[in-house]
Amino acid sequence: MLKKICLYFGTAIVLAACGTNSNNAALAQGASDGKHFGALINADNAISYDALLPKMATTDSLATKVTGTVHEVCQKKGCWMTLVSDQPGQPEMRVTFKDYAFFMPKDLSGKRVVIDGFAFVDVTSVADLRHYAEDGGKSKEEIAAITQPKREVAFEAAGVLILN
Repeated sequence: MLKKICLYFGTAIVLAACGTNSNNAALAQGASDGKHFGALINADNAISYDALLPKMATTDSLATKVTGTVHEVCQKKGCWMTLVSDQPGQPEMRVTFKDYAFFMPKDLSGKRVVIDGFAFVDVTSVADLRHYAEDGGKSKEEIAAITQPKREVAFEAAGVLILN
């Protein structure tokens, strides 16, 4: 009986150790300050979201570091956010997080951030757009009004730094 208990306990320890993720490694490097999420990054050489848009007109993907203002964050888990331009009339950019390894604070709207990863051109399906609208707390009427897929610049971030 004691051997079984020790075996179960040992197995539980091994499984718990295997369950750590890359975000834990970033936290161990000092990213637990509430300003860094995912890979530990800085603002050096970041381009503005406004400067990214013309670059994406000539390519389908680009490894880059971008700074911008957060407009919206998933209110269920913080599993995505949108960045907006400083210039009116520009589209939002949806930002997801590499390997779903970290989440953002839900109260990040209006804050400036730096994101590091890959920008890419994507077509978002109606189903996904409706899912994002639901996660964002939109009304049933607003969700039902989504009837066309959307071609947009999106971003997969490996790391995020909150500037303010």
